[in-house]
Amino acid sequence: MLNTYEEAMKRLDEQIGNKDGLFALSTISQNKGPNGACIPAARLVDAYYEEGALYIVTHAKSNKMLEIAENPEVAICVIVENFTANGKAENLGWVLNPQNEVIIEKLRQIFAEWYYVANNEADENCCIMKVTLTKGLWYDAHEGTRTEIDFINKTVV
Repeated sequence: MLNTYEEAMKRLDEQIGNKDGLFALSTISQNKGPNGACIPAARLVDAYYEEGALYIVTHAKSNKMLEIAENPEVAICVIVENFTANGKAENLGWVLNPQNEVIIEKLRQIFAEWYYVANNEADENCCIMKVTLTKGLWYDAHEGTRTEIDFINKTVV
């Protein structure tokens, strides 16, 4: 159990920060199930974590971006670290927009091994998704530990 928000942020930085991380990202699909309700959609994404947010380079016309345009509420999961979280996703726009200059430099470095193979920066639909985490949970049944993180109020329980 982590006792303070600062301890939780330090652990996040140590475990998932400053590297190319593989995350399960769930959105609410625009497709409806048999009962007419919206259904969840999950996929694996490469993301970079920094200060309570994930950054993902993607395409503006991908299903995940179309889905967050309708409903920005998302969930993420990092299996190895036993960490799950909810957050709000947003499209920061084209990777080459001046306001993205600082973050895209970091993403190019973090994703250097595959970045230019997977992304076409000349395409103005090549964009950055930012997921600002709102609530998180570290749960390890094998250790009997559970820590809830409130990113908005900067507290842990």
